[in-house]
Amino acid sequence: QVQLVESGGGLVQTGGSLRLSCAASGGTFSNYGMGWFRLAQGKEREFVAAISRSGGNVVYANSVKGRFTISRDDAKNTVYVQMNSLKPEDTAVYYCAADFGGFVYSETKYYERWGQGTQVTVSS
Repeated sequence: QVQLVESGGGLVQTGGSLRLSCAASGGTFSNYGMGWFRLAQGKEREFVAAISRSGGNVVYANSVKGRFTISRDDAKNTVYVQMNSLKPEDTAVYYCAADFGGFVYSETKYYERWGQGTQVTVSS
């Protein structure tokens, strides 16, 4: 059973940075495409970024492009998102998700496994 555990969330001021991690266990992480999504209060779950199985293909939401960077370390079974220049509108619970096919998707329906989420709060 594949399990995903996010970490690295917290409270940060506007303009600050955080790095979120998502550690996978119970499967072959290097085969998975990985995505980050976020859920803000009163809103629908929103795509943030995704990275393919090989790491050669990455996609970002327009709202985070140029500020966030997704990466993966297959030796550590971990995917990261480095978040810089944070804004109050980035406040949300951030989730990582795994696509067992190894591809890059921005839609939630393609992801087979999800983590529990980590809270990010950006104060103004």
